[in-house]
Order: sequence, then structure tokens, then C-alpha cells
Amino acid sequence: MIYYAIIKKHPFYMKKNFLIVLLSILALSSCSKDDDVTEELVEEPTTEEPEEEPEEVTLDREDYPIQDFIYQAMNVYYLYKADIPELADGYFTDTNEYVTYLSENPDPENFYYDELISDQDRFSFITDNYIELENSFSGVSKSNGLKFSLVRFSNSNDIFGYVRYVAPNSNASSTIIERGDLFMEVDGTQMTINNYQTLLNQDTYTLNLASVSDNTVSNTGESVTLTKEEGFTENPVYIAKTLDVDGQKIGYLMYNSYVSNFDSELNAAFADFKADGITDLVLDLRYNGGGSVATAIDLTSMITGQFDGQVITKQQWNAEAQAYFESESPESLISRFNSTIYTGTDQEEAINSLNLNRLYVIGTGSTASASELTIIGLRPYIDVKLVGSTTVGKFQASATLYDSSNFGRTNANPDHTYAIQPLIYTYSNANDIVGPATGIIPDFELEEDLTNLGQLGNPDEPLLRLALDQILGKSRSTKRRAGPAYQLVGETDMFSPTYQRMYDNRLPEIKK
Repeated sequence: MIYYAIIKKHPFYMKKNFLIVLLSILALSSCSKDDDVTEELVEEPTTEEPEEEPEEVTLDREDYPIQDFIYQAMNVYYLYKADIPELADGYFTDTNEYVTYLSENPDPENFYYDELISDQDRFSFITDNYIELENSFSGVSKSNGLKFSLVRFSNSNDIFGYVRYVAPNSNASSTIIERGDLFMEVDGTQMTINNYQTLLNQDTYTLNLASVSDNTVSNTGESVTLTKEEGFTENPVYIAKTLDVDGQKIGYLMYNSYVSNFDSELNAAFADFKADGITDLVLDLRYNGGGSVATAIDLTSMITGQFDGQVITKQQWNAEAQAYFESESPESLISRFNSTIYTGTDQEEAINSLNLNRLYVIGTGSTASASELTIIGLRPYIDVKLVGSTTVGKFQASATLYDSSNFGRTNANPDHTYAIQPLIYTYSNANDIVGPATGIIPDFELEEDLTNLGQLGNPDEPLLRLALDQILGKSRSTKRRAGPAYQLVGETDMFSPTYQRMYDNRLPEIKK
């Protein structure tokens, strides 16, 4: 109370005290801020925990079963293994590196074609449906029965087709279409190099028929509608007949595919030839793109018979496989003349042999693989003459490899239907002659002329006539008159997985 009275009575003291109070407040405020700064300076830094490194993922082969199977099969059997560095034994340092390689190739087809196929290989392939492939090897396919060639006009993208033959009991056989007919349009659309595959791959289509006159192909106004049938089966023994020409019995066999399922029918045809007492045989392989090695061996034995047990071909595999067979199973590298046909079972059927010393074969640019094996396999033993034009030049065999422990069909992985069909060996004949990649050159040259195809099996058909003339010792000019200038583009089965392929039914096992 006394202090208050003094201030109130003396203004100087009031001002002085006010200043003191103000300075005290400012001092306290300053101290508070300094304390905050001090606390911030002495505060311990927060310790950040180091980031954990991701755990290393271990890859598993079982995660890539299809790629693993493809690689392992190619590593063992592929003919051109030496061309692919990744297929070399020991190329991968450990399993993880190998599985990483598999994981980088998620698409099986791209993996097969882009990574594992040699540039010199025209024939190896992969399928995602081996059931369909097996049917094809058995002569079963989706077909309307029309067999044709496709040719391209010179200096043009336009294409026309001509009918080679019509398979019996097919959809096409119930129509008016026949050998020699021409067609340019499918469903009213002109075929070109760009659209013919799409047009002809339809299940049902209509062909507008055409004719040729003065080197000009034009529509006739007629048309034929054809429908492909599932499960159509074609007997490759197309014509088997005995011709009586100038008092001489000559056999004629038009054989269109080496299909083991029809070996009994083939053997029966030779029984008929034998019963007829033929002295010569014309083997027409002009449209035969090949097939089973076993059937080719059987056919050579049917034509002959006097060389039972002797060597027909000698196989050459990749270096590792060849060394294995030479050490463990040298006989598996040899194909020999035999006395029973291949059936794939324990049942045996005696071969009907003709014991011929010469053979005339009709061949063309569609004659390949097992057909060519028949020709060069027989040449060391009998006189084989080729009539027609140069063959394809395909002297490697393939095999179907499945996802199983030994790559055979038994116990194949049930989770998928992938299989591969790689080339596994090439071969020479008994005289160590390897067929030329450019094809076998004819001894008597004559190309088919679409303006004069003739009737198959008729002695006046141009190629058969030429073969018969040689048998009978008649000389005849093989020059053919000029026809329309055109280039062969393809044929009916060119997109089939078995087109111009030769396959070995009996895959010898390699144990590593």
C-alpha cells in the first residue's frame, strides 16, 4: 500500500517502474527463445534404419516346364546343335542362370524358333497340339480332297491354281471338278500373292473355274463349292495297276505319301504286281513330299528283295549323339533292307518283293524327303532312273519329341500338348553318297504342262509315256511346247506341319 502511494504521488517513479517492468518482460521473452534454440541444438538426431535389401529369388525349372522340355530335347537330339551356342553342354554356369534364360522366353514358339533353330534349318517345327500332328502322320486331316498347284503369272501378283487330282471319297470327288481344271477366283475374288492363303484356308469356299487358251487364262462361268471335312483319311496308294504295253507287263504305282498306317495296302499292291508277273515298275512320286523313314525302307525292300540285310542308309547325328551311338549302339545308325514291313507292333507281315534290277521313278519339284531316300538308297544296288524334273533336295530326318523323361510319347506331360519336330540326323547311302541340297537331277527331263496334264495312270500321260518309252527302248524328244509363263507358288498341303517332312518312327534313346 505504501509503495502504491509513492508512485501515485510521483510521476517520475511511475515512468521508471514502467520501463523496468517492460525491460523485464523483454528479457524473459528473450530467454524463452534462447532456451528453445538451445533445446533444438542439443536435441539428438533421429537414427534412420537402413533399407533392407530384397531377398534373392531362386528360380525353379518347374515354373517353365514347356521351355525346359524344349531346351533339354534340343540339347540331346538337334542335328544342328553346334550352330546354337546356348545348346552347348555346360553353357550355363548353374541352374539359376539356366532358369533365368528360360524365364526370359515366355512364349514357347518364339523360344523355339528365335533361340534354338539354326539358320540352315528349313524344316524343324513346333506344335501346340501333338494330337493333330499324329493324325496328320496317319493320313488323317481336315480336307475337302482337292489337290492343286498354285502358280503366279509372270510380272504380276495374280495367282491361279490347277487341279492335280481329287482324292477318292472326298467332298471334292462328289463335284464336277477334276484333274486339269483351273481356277483364278475364290468366292468371286481374284487370288493374289497377298490374299490366296486367307481365301483357301476357309472351311468352305467356291472356286470359279477357268480355262487356258492362247496363253490366256479366263473364267468359264462354272463354279464349284467345296467344304473341308474333319477326320478325312486319304489312302496314299492312289493308283496301282499293271499295264500291258507292247506285250510287256509293266507295273505303275502312284504313291502320294509315306504313311505307315497304309503299309499293308502298299504291300498288297506289290502282291498284285508279283502275281501279274511284271518285269518293270514305274514308281510315280511326282506329288509325294515324303513321310515315314520306316515306310521308305519297306518300299525299297518291296522293289528289290535280293539284298535282305544289306545297308540302305547310314545316319549322321550331332557330334555328341553320334559319339554315343557309335559307342553304345552302332547298329542303330544303320537302316537295312528287311523282309517284314514296319507295323509298330510285335506283329510281322512278310514283304512282297519283286526282285527288280531297275526302276523308273517319276519326280518333280514336289518330290521330297522319303521319296528322295528311296531313290538314292536304291542306287548302289539297282539301276534307278529319274523322269521328270529336279526334286526338292531334303535329306534330313526329324522325330516327334514329347515332354517326357525320354522324350517319347509314353507318359508325356498331361498338362499340355506341345511337341517339337526337330531335324535329328542326315544320311548317306551305302556308297556314302549324300543327296544334294539342290535336289536330284532327272535322267530324262520333262516338266508337267498344265495345258496337257493328261490322265494319271494312262500310258499316254506325258511323264508316264516318257518312262515307258525308256523301258521299251524307244527314243523320244522330251522338249515340250511353250505354255503360259508362270512361277510355282505352292500347293495344297504347303501349310501342313508334315509338308515335305521325313520323320523317323523309331527314336533311339540317348542316356546322359
